[in-house]
Amino acid sequence: MDFGMAFALLADSVQMGALDYVLAVVALLAGLGAFLFGFKVLSDNIEKLATNKLRRWFDKTGKSRLAGVGIGAGVTAIIQSSSATTVMVVGFVNVGLMSLFQATTVIMGANIGTTITAYFSVIADIPFIEIITVFTCVGIFMDMLCKKDKSKTIGMMLAGLGLVFLGLQFMGMAMDEFAQQQVVKDFLISVDNRLVLLLAGVIITGIVQSSSAVTTLIVQMVGAGLVIGNPSNSGVLFLVLGTNIGTCVTALLSSIGANTNAKRAALIHLMFNVFGTVIFSIFLLCWPRFMDATIGKWFANDPGLQIALFHTFFNVVCTCLFLPFVNVFVKVATKLIRPRKKGEKEAADTVLLDERFLSTPSVAVEQANKAATVMAGRAMESLKIAFDGFVTEDESAKEKVDELNGRVSEMERAIVAYLIKISSQDVSLTDEKLISAIHHSTGDILRISELADNITKYTRNCRRDGIEFSAGVKKSLQDMYAKIDELYQKTLDVFDKKDITAIKAVDRVEDDVDAARKEMIADHIRRLNEGKCKPQSSGIFINLVGNLERAADHLTYVAHAFD
Repeated sequence: MDFGMAFALLADSVQMGALDYVLAVVALLAGLGAFLFGFKVLSDNIEKLATNKLRRWFDKTGKSRLAGVGIGAGVTAIIQSSSATTVMVVGFVNVGLMSLFQATTVIMGANIGTTITAYFSVIADIPFIEIITVFTCVGIFMDMLCKKDKSKTIGMMLAGLGLVFLGLQFMGMAMDEFAQQQVVKDFLISVDNRLVLLLAGVIITGIVQSSSAVTTLIVQMVGAGLVIGNPSNSGVLFLVLGTNIGTCVTALLSSIGANTNAKRAALIHLMFNVFGTVIFSIFLLCWPRFMDATIGKWFANDPGLQIALFHTFFNVVCTCLFLPFVNVFVKVATKLIRPRKKGEKEAADTVLLDERFLSTPSVAVEQANKAATVMAGRAMESLKIAFDGFVTEDESAKEKVDELNGRVSEMERAIVAYLIKISSQDVSLTDEKLISAIHHSTGDILRISELADNITKYTRNCRRDGIEFSAGVKKSLQDMYAKIDELYQKTLDVFDKKDITAIKAVDRVEDDVDAARKEMIADHIRRLNEGKCKPQSSGIFINLVGNLERAADHLTYVAHAFD
């Protein structure tokens, strides 16, 4: 039957009971909306519970193919979104935290993990599962009445889960109604062109940007008795295959504006799914009765489960086939996507602030923290150069200090803007506290770079007025700076490693810096009274020591922001 006849049949549907038809369409759309919204709520709140563990899980991929696949599958199964996993992977590659090799294995695993969602539709037919819809009300009340952030998150997880199953029930009702209409069944059967079905899967998934949702809908249709295409030609399976290509749209869109390696990661995702689809399409063309001879035979009484199992089978087999050729995928992507210029390198310190992470706030917060750590390193580098320039009477240090301070200022503005964007997302209370801590810290880090600029001015004034300090005084200054550097390392333990116990060590070293300042000023006054130094040196020396002590104060403030 050609498409002209198919649409003619569909036009005759006005005779089927217009009101029932409209209600079925409304139920389908309502169910799909509830499913997608509930799915997002469930996924987002699972991510909240996972918090910063996501990044640590990805760190464990290493160079092991199986580890990458396992973590990709596990993370995706937990957060219920291969798109979210792939976007995170593209983001990690973009900021240099993950190699293309690691990204490829994780993407392969994500394709397996995403197949779990289709089974929701299968278990939704179990009678007792209706009780789960009560979770929606329970979860909402938990969110409204509970004070603890974790309890609220669990409540929203339950609400999301309830909405997922509520949506599935509505879609099931719609499919049951459609299954009773001969004109609908005739139309679906008439769509027998396997290429068209494949392309339909690609387009629909590309629009919805969720292969899980489309596959679940297909499972619902088949489970209700609706036959898509000629069963003997495995038509519906080509529709499922198409969803695996359509899901690549999200990753491709996320790679726009990214660096070369991130684009390569998105291309690898596309190549993996396209090659797998082509191989399976040829396989099904050669053996159209594959399902009848295998999965269909083993689970004859549950056609919806058959589709879900095929989807899993497809992704597992493709992963097994292509896993030994990870390096080949990397090489091909490297050949196809060349750097914009030779030796392309991300120069911006703000590269860590990738907006792809905003959809996963806990990961975005961690990236902001890493960027702030880099900012602190730049500020301390500026302070060190300025101090060394003072000791060696090198005025040229100011040029380097000005360059670093410009980068610090740029990072401060970028981090604050990024934190504001994160705050607009649905973040946990823990992440809110971290956002506040990072925000306050960037201000203190910026002050340190400004103190470095002050020190360069003292160097210039000394050269202008012919003021020199003795080797003993310079040694005392260097000892004081050594304590500040120690304080910086202790602060990093709190700031970067989140070791709150290190705050006591921070306070101890800060007290040592304060004591050193008092002792050095007392020694200077004594030398001044003994006529061993020029009176004009007093202002510079006292201000210099005071600036160093203020740098120590700001480092201490940074540490205590995370207490």
